[in-house]
Amino acid sequence: MRAMVYHGPTKKSWDEVPKPVVIDDTDAIVRVDAVTICGTDLHILKGDVPTVEEGRILGHEAIGTVEEIGPGVKNVKPGDRVLISCITACGACRFCREGSYGQCLGGGGWILGHRIDGTQAEFVRVPFADTSTYAVPDGVTDEQMLMLADILPTGYEVGVLNGNVGPGDVVAVVGAGPIGLAAILGAKLYSPGHIVAIDLAESRLDAAKQFGADLTINNGTDDAKAMVAELTGGLGADVAIEAVGVPATFELAASLIRPGGRVANVGVHGEPVTLHLEELWIRNVTITTGLVDTYSTPTLIRLIQGGSINPARLVTHTFDMDQFEEAYDVFSRAGETGALKVLVSS
Repeated sequence: MRAMVYHGPTKKSWDEVPKPVVIDDTDAIVRVDAVTICGTDLHILKGDVPTVEEGRILGHEAIGTVEEIGPGVKNVKPGDRVLISCITACGACRFCREGSYGQCLGGGGWILGHRIDGTQAEFVRVPFADTSTYAVPDGVTDEQMLMLADILPTGYEVGVLNGNVGPGDVVAVVGAGPIGLAAILGAKLYSPGHIVAIDLAESRLDAAKQFGADLTINNGTDDAKAMVAELTGGLGADVAIEAVGVPATFELAASLIRPGGRVANVGVHGEPVTLHLEELWIRNVTITTGLVDTYSTPTLIRLIQGGSINPARLVTHTFDMDQFEEAYDVFSRAGETGALKVLVSS
């Protein structure tokens, strides 16, 4: 089969590799029907995630059709169309029992495209298939469902829920890429007073308006801190969601917050960040971090079915499997191409 293989920082290629086989009783082999690229994949290619070994198949988001199952799989059968979650859950360890699947001690967590071969391939082995896949319901499109593999639950759980967004809040979202836009979609469910989107790319700020931002700020030309202060009577935002993963955006998010406010860091950081405790300690600021657990996925599926959210709008470009290199090129140059999420289908 063909797969997108990591060969060290800045190096990847669409290679011929062996098709995966069932290893453990709880495995499923899934034929990939649609897959996408994540900002985390770009972090890996930058060398920000050194735990990813050379030769690893990239990717942790996909929809596919189950082809084969191990003898221990009970709820998934060949022919089922499933969402492959970015988080694998053994379902039995301490953290899985608490719903903290990202911290799974039983061999799960974020492993696809990280510690084991991932989804950017024609076939993928999915461990713990019963607790790590979700049936694709009737009436939900591939574009909608694929956004539930990672970015929608990530923006919702690590941004909106960790940030404790509530009615009337002023929410500043630093970074209007896919995760930031997913956070905007999730925040809208809680009736905030204002959502402020901050980015350097006008194309992404335009997208933020379409997704529900009330105010957009180009931090390359405007003073975000001053504009948020003006909006809030000098207090600052109730919640700041960091959705990029570089030092400057985290420090900006922390500077935007009011006394007693919350900073929810979502971005994947590849280098140290300065934490200005000399300024923050006296202001009762709460800072949260987190890897998505995907406990919200069933809720988000129901919200899509009910029409409350439509994440399909995040898909801006579509490609065939043999165009995977082109898909990466377009996605990595999002400031020029306007790409939010790409869909690669078989």
